[in-house]
Order: sequence, then C-alpha cells, then structure tokens
Amino acid sequence: MLLKKSSVLVIDDDTDVLIAVRLLLKTEAGEVFAEKNPQNIPSLLGRQKFNIILLDMNFSSSVNTGNEGLYWLKRIKELSPDSCVIMITAYGDIDLAVRSLKEGASDFILKPWQNEKLLASINEIVAGKKDPLERISLQKEKNSLTREMIGRSEEMLGIFHKIEKVAPTDANILLLGENGTGKDLIAKAIHQHSGRADKPFIKVDAGALTESLFESELFGHRKGAFTDAHADREGRFESASGGTLFLDEIGNITLVQQAKLLSILQNRQVTRVGSNEAVPIDIRLICATNLPISELANENRFRKDLIYRINTIEIEVPPLRKRKDDIILLSEHFLERYSERYFKPGIHFDATAMEKLRHYHYPGNVRELLYIIERAVIMAEGTELTADDLIFSPIESLNASQPEPDDSTLSTVERNTILRVIEKNHGNITKTAKELGLTRTALYRRISKYDI
Repeated sequence: MLLKKSSVLVIDDDTDVLIAVRLLLKTEAGEVFAEKNPQNIPSLLGRQKFNIILLDMNFSSSVNTGNEGLYWLKRIKELSPDSCVIMITAYGDIDLAVRSLKEGASDFILKPWQNEKLLASINEIVAGKKDPLERISLQKEKNSLTREMIGRSEEMLGIFHKIEKVAPTDANILLLGENGTGKDLIAKAIHQHSGRADKPFIKVDAGALTESLFESELFGHRKGAFTDAHADREGRFESASGGTLFLDEIGNITLVQQAKLLSILQNRQVTRVGSNEAVPIDIRLICATNLPISELANENRFRKDLIYRINTIEIEVPPLRKRKDDIILLSEHFLERYSERYFKPGIHFDATAMEKLRHYHYPGNVRELLYIIERAVIMAEGTELTADDLIFSPIESLNASQPEPDDSTLSTVERNTILRVIEKNHGNITKTAKELGLTRTALYRRISKYDI
C-alpha cells in the first residue's frame, strides 16, 4: 500500500493542527479528512475506511492525562482494527507512549513535529517498516537527557528544535541570554544529544579566571613552571578532549586572553605552561555570555575574529518575562522538587499565589523563580502556599519595579502588522509567515487570536 492510495483521518481539537496536517498531506495522500470532535469517530468509521488515523491524546476537557486518547484508540481498534493509528500529543510522557503501543497504536509523535519526520513515519507505517518500540526507546533516552529543561512556550519549543538540529554536529555554539536563563542546561543538553555524549563535558567560568590562572587552568602546566606548580597538570582543554568544553561568561575575558584562546582554536592544540611540546586536542566548543551580540562585537571589547570562531551557530535564550507561558509550569516543577527534598508532601499553590507568580517581572529569571519557590517551601506552615508566602528577592526589587509594557498596545501593533503584511501579500499565508519570521502554525494562531 502506498501513501498516495491511502485515506488519512486527522482528529485533533486544535484547528491549527488540522490545517497544518491537511496542507502537508494534501499532495502526499490519496484523501485527507479532518475532525475536531472525537465523539464523531464512530459515525466516521461507520461510513468510510481509513488507512491512517492521526489521533490527539488530549482534547478540550480539563483532563490532560492522555486517557481520552487511549479511550478513543481502543474504540478505533474495535471499529476499524486494520487502521494504523498514530498518537499525537504535546506531552512527552514516554510511559503513556508505551501504553498506547500496547493498546495497538502504530507510532507516537510529539507536538510540534518536523514535517519531514512525520511524513517519514507515515510512509514507514504504510510500507510496514516501522518499529515503534525502537523509536520509543530512543525518545525515552532523549527525554531523560532534557528532563530539567522545562517549557511549552513557543520560544522554548524553538530552542528545543535548534538543539535537535545542531547537537549531532560539531559546530561551535554561542549561547546568548541574561543571567539565570538556563544557558548551562542548554549546553549540557547539546552535549548529551551529540556523538560526544559518552565523553567529558567540562565547564569553565572563563570570566572568573585571572590573567595568572587563565593559561594554567585552560592549557595546563608542567611541574616547576611556577612557584606552586608541584606536579604536571593537564588543562581543561586536554580534559575535555574527545568531548565538549563549555566556556561560560566568555564575554568577560580580556583581549590578551582572547588572543591566546583564538590561537588554540585555530591550531587545535595546546602547549602547557613551562613546556614546548604541543598537545593535539579534539573538542566541541560551546560558549555563553550575558552580553548582547551587538555589545560583544565591539572591537574594543572583543575580537571579531574570535566571535566568528566561536559562533558557528547562535542560540538566544529568552528571559523568563518573555516566556510567561512557562512560569506556572516551572513553578509547579520546582514545587514538586522542593516538597520532596524537604519532606513536605501535598504542598500546592492557591489562586492568589498563581496570580502573583504570573505577573512578576523576574529580573533574576528562572534562577530567581527557583529560589522563590525553595524559600516558600522551607518556610511553609501548611500545605497551601498563598501570595504572602512568595517573597521576591530584594536584590532584584529595583528592576522588578520597572513597569511592564502595555500589553493591549503591543497586541494592537501586532494585529495591525499582521493585517498589513497579509494585505501586502494578497492573502498568501506562506509568504506572510515568512516575512513576519513566523511558522505557518504560529501565524494561524495569531490570526485566530486577533479574529482576523
């Protein structure tokens, strides 16, 4: 059976998903049908046979455990046992994936997916070559590596996609973002998704190294090279050879240190202090800085030739205030962590606490949120945390007092911009999305939001 001769049914309560899949499969499959309401599944299967069914695991009810999807999977297998069912969800629960496979699903994919991978999965199922258990094993390993990276916002999903793309390469990565945004977690995730995952991951706070320590720490030294050099010592470059070297706060090193670092990266070898023997190195380099790229590119502060060397791929990590969709998700994650650590089970946020968490500015980013939750759990008298239990750091109070932009004004600007670009492109959504720097799905979401 070929996909061109197949009939495909997509069942999802998200209109964007239905539109995206129909557009993707329009020229690939024989027929494509879309349905928002799972209650219509029995009547649909009673009227027509579908070779492939894409089934969401969570619909518009408040329950998001995936039980709805499992229920409808069972019903589909009863009514149409020959149909191949692919489960789709935004929740990366591998145990749930295994359950769906045991119930008869042919595969399991996570939103947002890459079109090429979804097509490949469908074609493999149609051709009878798909081994879902192998795929689940690989996905389980992948998710275990990034379990500390929490986020469902559009910004974080974009970062997850970049990690997936760049990690298998040996390209040098530059991470940009404010302090506390989680650049070190992203660096670890890139390493763990790479072919160097079983080799060392060495982190160095480059900005904390003095002139006298810089060469010794990074390049190593020979015994007797200086007063306290009592034995030979390999530097961080040698320690990381075969693996990944993560230089944090790279923007704070001096021009002299930059010149030495550039020489090492160009020659791919180091010479220990007090030695004339060059040692070859094989590293993947990841750097991070809290400086904006425009400031880093100032020749009086940072060498442009070094920027080009460390910045094959650039990943900008957004501050928490720009990914507000993740605030409650992160808060509940930290609450669970610290309630277990401090033996205080059952602690939860009340409505006032949730509201306070949503509207704070978080100048200290995710790191500040983590400390806020930990303190609240430690000081909690009962099992319910209220707004009064959440004490924001006085260190950040000056920045926190700065007013937020007028959201209604920003919404108006965004709506008018989208309208103008749509009109400019004569209603062509693909061209409009490209000009606005959005995916088609993201543009459809905004069109729905602003009732355009």
